[in-house]
Order: sequence, then structure tokens, then C-alpha cells
Amino acid sequence: MENIQIIALIIFVITYIGIIFTRLPWINIDRPSAAFFGAVAMILFNVLSFEEAVFSIDFNTIALLLGMMIIISTLQLDGFFSFIARKTMVYSRTQFRLLVIIVFVTGISSAFMVNDAVVLLFTPVIIALCTTYRINPIPYLIAEILASNAGSVMTMTGNPQNMLIGVSSGISYGSFLLRLLPVSVLGMVVIVFVVRLVYPANFRDKSPLQMYGNDFEYNFKSMRISVPIFLGVVLLFFFSNILGLSIPMIALLGGSMILIFGKIKPSMVIQKIDWVLLLFFASLFIVVHGIEKVGLMQFVISSEPIRGDAGGVIALHGISLVASQIVSNVPFTIALLPLMKTISSETLWITLASASTLAGNATIIGAMANLIVIESAKNQQVKIGFFEFFKAGIITTILTFILSIGIILLEMKAGML
Repeated sequence: MENIQIIALIIFVITYIGIIFTRLPWINIDRPSAAFFGAVAMILFNVLSFEEAVFSIDFNTIALLLGMMIIISTLQLDGFFSFIARKTMVYSRTQFRLLVIIVFVTGISSAFMVNDAVVLLFTPVIIALCTTYRINPIPYLIAEILASNAGSVMTMTGNPQNMLIGVSSGISYGSFLLRLLPVSVLGMVVIVFVVRLVYPANFRDKSPLQMYGNDFEYNFKSMRISVPIFLGVVLLFFFSNILGLSIPMIALLGGSMILIFGKIKPSMVIQKIDWVLLLFFASLFIVVHGIEKVGLMQFVISSEPIRGDAGGVIALHGISLVASQIVSNVPFTIALLPLMKTISSETLWITLASASTLAGNATIIGAMANLIVIESAKNQQVKIGFFEFFKAGIITTILTFILSIGIILLEMKAGML
């Protein structure tokens, strides 16, 4: 192994250790800063030139994330999610019905609005709903986490790793949705029954829920502009190939339109954007390209560990389950992209989208959405422990993995993949 390969490998390992442990005891470091350190180190130690580092960033993925963030931030400021909460209160007459509504509203919303943003906005709403009804919020928050991951499986805009896969694979938005819709919908059904199984006492009482006030506010006049633009963007996603527009371009177009025609000041929307997440993505692209450039990826690729057959589908589910608990699903997916591009199997792209996302449900640290809900709830004095989540999470992951493998293999047999 040459010196430059050793340097690149050391930088890669240190970067991912920083991502794994989030906060080392002697250094104040988090996931984005660990990734940024790795990116700078790749340039500093001449693994990459500055120009190579810039060109290694997948700006299509960054553009897609940015466009969706602008749209979602505007919907938040318009009170769209409070509007959903208000409607939920109208139809949730019992605790079980509330559970079903939370799972499917969270899941479907996550499919089209990026699950990390959805749970960030839904968590305080769910806690407020439970406070209004004077019921334990923990089963519903766990259901929210599980549903946000399962629901986001179905589209390439559902979560950051699916955006990476969608942009890199070239699979159309409609085809992506068609193949993963069964996994996502059946996964949400599984979540309803798993949460009910783990928390039987909470759903034994079938008496009507009693409301004790609410303070959900929304600007319907402003929503009359932002919501149609959002729906228009989703519709255009399906016709992107016919129109000759890329998915990232459509997202940016929607974001620019909502800034120009929306009722919310653009400066307020810009402040809501998660710029640190964009830095995290850009930095990881640079780190992974560094080890790819020096030939370390070639060693993995030449061994051909994964093929686009039934064995490959099962193997990729297993790898995703383990890796997502170590580094979480986004860094894992970015590290795997160079290998996936050489294999060039639509079956494995779809498998990676499903497996890497569903694997995030196994533990609290499996996905960013999980941590967002845990921290947001903690700030409102609602604590969800590791094993509290694990009870429902591991059962859900095992059952949805079985569904995912079965559905993908059936689609392969039917000639869909």
C-alpha cells in the first residue's frame, strides 16, 4: 500500500470514527464537523487538490436538498403542520385511531417532504396533541419515528439517502415510487400493530378521547399559495422525464417560486434552512472521493461482494442493518455509492433505498430522524430511552426487512426489476 493510500485511509477512518461516536470525550466534535475535518484533511495532505474536492461534490443532491428545505420551511412558517394537527384532532376519536392517523400522516408526509424535516415539525405537534388528550406521548412518538422512516422509503425525496440514490441511479421518480410503495405501505401497517403489541395498556381503553384545549395556529391565506406550489412540485416530479427537467431542477424551481410568490419573508425562510446538513453532505462526498481516487475502492469493487441477484438483495439488507447502527444510514450510503455505480444494478439501487432506510428503525442511532425526535421530545421533558425504543424498533425492523426482501424478490421474478 502506497503512502498516499495509507494517508487517505487514516483520514477516512478518523472521519467515520468521529461520525460514529458523535462527541469524543476530549474533543468537542459532532457529525458535520467530523466530516468537514475529513474533507479539509484530504486537501491538506494532498490526497485531493482543491479543484478535485469541489468537483467531487454531488451538487445535484445538494440542490435537491436545498430546494425541498426551502419549500418545507415555508410550509412550516405558514402553519401547514398545525393545520394537519387540527384536522387530526377532528378524526382521532380513540387512542388506537390516533395511532393509525399519526403513523399514516407521518409516513405519507415523510415520503414527499423529507422525513427529517417532517419529524422536526411533527414532534412538538404530537406532544401537544397528547397533552391536550392527557395521554402518554411515548408510544406515539416511537410510532412517528418508525413511520417517518418506513414512509420515506417510497420516494427519492423521502430522505437524504434516497435523494443520493435517486440522483446517482437515474431511476425515474414514478418507477422508484411504484417499486417501493408496497414496502412502505405494508411497513406502516406493521408499525401500527407492533406499537399496539408493545404498549397494550395504552390502547386497551376504547373510550372517546377528551380534549382539554388546543393552540394550533395556521395562516390559511398564506397556505393558499405555498401548498399549491408544493403539490405542483410533487406532480412535476412524476413527469420530469417527459418535460426534460431533472428532479433537483424541479425542487429548485419550486423553492424559487415559493420565495417569490409566498407570503413569508424570504429572509425568514432562509434562516430555517439546515445549512449544516448541506455542509455535512458536501464534506462526505469529498472524503469518499479521496479514498476512491487513491484506488482503495477498487479493492472492494474487484472482490465483487454484491451481485444483482437474490443473494445480493439479502446480503445488502444485512450489510445495511449492521452499518446503519454504526455510522447511520446517510454516511453508509455515501460510502457505498462508488461501488453501486460500478455494479449498475437497478435491483440493488432499489434494495439499498429500502434496506438502508428501514435499517434506521432498529435503534435510536440508526437514522437522523430518530435522534431529532428523541432530542426534541427531551427538550419538552419527554424522555425515550434506548431500550424503550429498541423494543418496538427491532421487531419493526425484522418484520419490514422480511417484507422488503420478499417484495423485491417478487418484483424481480415478475420482471419489474
